Amino acid sequence: MNRTDRLYAIVEELRAVSPRPRSATWLAERFEVSTRTVERDISALQQAGNPIWADVGRNGGYCIDREHTLPPVNFTADEAVALAVAVEGMGHGPFRSAAQVALRKVVAAMHEDDAHTARALSARVHLLGSEITSEITSENTPGLISSALSSNRVLRIGYRDRDGEISRRDIEPLGYIENAGRWYLVAWCRLRTAVRAFRTDRIESVVQTAEAVQPRDLRVDELQIPYGELRSLDSI
Repeated sequence: MNRTDRLYAIVEELRAVSPRPRSATWLAERFEVSTRTVERDISALQQAGNPIWADVGRNGGYCIDREHTLPPVNFTADEAVALAVAVEGMGHGPFRSAAQVALRKVVAAMHEDDAHTARALSARVHLLGSEITSEITSENTPGLISSALSSNRVLRIGYRDRDGEISRRDIEPLGYIENAGRWYLVAWCRLRTAVRAFRTDRIESVVQTAEAVQPRDLRVDELQIPYGELRSLDSI
């Protein structure tokens, strides 16, 4: 998450729990940054005119006056794709049609460049099987994995295989695949010099390197999936 997105997210988080406070430590863990970075972000938001103040004491933290703030009307590409995945997870329920209309409204309200990026990202998310199920969830997915496609950077990961062995790899993220509630990051693995799918709950560590890469096209025939029908996320 870049700084601009994080600033919007901090304001929205404070609005959501207002008038209760959020501590710098809690915000740092939530956005995977240091407490010093959070303090600098809060200072920048205050200087920009946001009504944020510090509530001192054992249970203190930062608060915002929600009566004098408006929620952000712009969505990031990652947020739009997340909504598309959520809509897909509704299956064929009674609210699916309304949710699809709401998603289109969100994309229509986005800046043109962000909407274009969102459509490009959604084309790189694939689902295996008929419907998403919530029976299995991958908890605590690192933020750098969640934003792997939009960063266009080489990631250095520690990956635990089915036998518990951990290998270190440099990978170029290509897309995502969901299967029965489990998510896989598909990437060009420089160790294996081939396309590989990494279960996100087996990624033990991740570091975003400074090396930028040109996104490769992810072709379904490269995945060599022996079962199930791979389908793309509905276009946004």
